[in-house]
Amino acid sequence: MLRPDTTQETGMTDHAEHTAAPAKRGLNRHLPLLAILTVAIIGAFVLRDTLSFETLRDNREALLAFRDANFAGLAAIFVLIYVAIVAFSLPGAAVASVTGGFLFGLAAGTVFNVFSATIGASLIFAAARWGLGDMLMAKIQASDGKLKKLQTGLRENEISVLFLLRLVPAVPFFVANLVPALVGVRFFNFFWTTALGIIPGALVFTWIGVGVGAVFDRGENPDLSLLWAPQVIGPILGLAALAALPIVVKAIRGKKEI
Repeated sequence: MLRPDTTQETGMTDHAEHTAAPAKRGLNRHLPLLAILTVAIIGAFVLRDTLSFETLRDNREALLAFRDANFAGLAAIFVLIYVAIVAFSLPGAAVASVTGGFLFGLAAGTVFNVFSATIGASLIFAAARWGLGDMLMAKIQASDGKLKKLQTGLRENEISVLFLLRLVPAVPFFVANLVPALVGVRFFNFFWTTALGIIPGALVFTWIGVGVGAVFDRGENPDLSLLWAPQVIGPILGLAALAALPIVVKAIRGKKEI
């Protein structure tokens, strides 16, 4: 009696399993970023009217009472919420920054705001790098076009560009988190430039929060246009110009050498 030849079938099965495994791993790499995008889209509709100055005004007495009874507990909750807001690009980051100043004062509020925003930004950076970032970097490295030249230029001026992304108010925060991850910026440089680069803006928002109680007493909402006042935006743009100086110097030296 002839036995069925299972060698070929076994080989085909093994080949299929080996082919499916990398595909599954590739899909898994995109899950964190897909989760972030999904939560961001849902949060944009669900939370747009929740994380607001009206909510802060309506609950300020309860928040202050809880702070006085359990400062560490409220600080931990605040940091977790702020990290989630930044990591998932949810609406309400400005309100959270102002709330930090309102609840914890200028010094502690700024520390909590900067720490939370930096951790949240690092999480979305890691998700983007682990998913699309590695794949995009591989394609850029394999190409010989403008994208590779752009990446090379970014690597040569990495610190300056990262500071510019943080200091120029026109750059949305989530853009400054995603773009560096997709073009191959080093995580350590991203982390520390984020922590330092957001301090000026964090100080302004926290400072607004320190006086928000009096604003609520007048029946008004905080005026975030203060960020664009000359005495505020001037020094921030000055820091941005200082960050851009190394790029300008390198460009001038390059032209002289040519």
